[in-house]
Amino acid sequence: MLILGGIFIRAQALRPGLTWSWGPAPPPAQLGPSWRHPIAPPGLQVNVLALSICTREAYQSMKEQNVDDGHIININSMCGHRVPFQSETHFYCATKYAVTALTEGLRQELLEAQSHIRATCISPGLVETQFAFKLHDKDPEKAAATYECIKCLRPEDVADAVIYVLSSPPHVQIGDIQMRPTEQVT
Repeated sequence: MLILGGIFIRAQALRPGLTWSWGPAPPPAQLGPSWRHPIAPPGLQVNVLALSICTREAYQSMKEQNVDDGHIININSMCGHRVPFQSETHFYCATKYAVTALTEGLRQELLEAQSHIRATCISPGLVETQFAFKLHDKDPEKAAATYECIKCLRPEDVADAVIYVLSSPPHVQIGDIQMRPTEQVT
């Protein structure tokens, strides 16, 4: 279990993925031991590239251990399905839309490979975490207000969704769970 844009993109699947081919980075021999992409912004590195690398590694590990009924679960966001009216979240939303596309693409790759490994996104809305404090790092009052305006999801709610996905029978493919606080508008 496991919980890019550009002018030129090379066709490359996630399962056997050659990390250096996912963007305009030099081959691994020139990158050194770091997985960090030399020109990708941190949000792209974590939300897209790191997720892709972890997905590849999880799949390879399952394959080496003859696991054909594993599950890859990507924690996404409702921002991977809509763009809220907040100018500071547009790039974040773009990376989360990428997670939606990568997870569906992986599901199709696994199906094509006749694997029974499943791929799922869990897309929560507003969860009471430190996210707003990172987003509004220069305005802690605004960050705190984010969590005070409605009863937010708790991290345990997301964990319950993971348990639900993992407890589904082998013939059931859950593509995406979209969940948000009852009072959240978008």
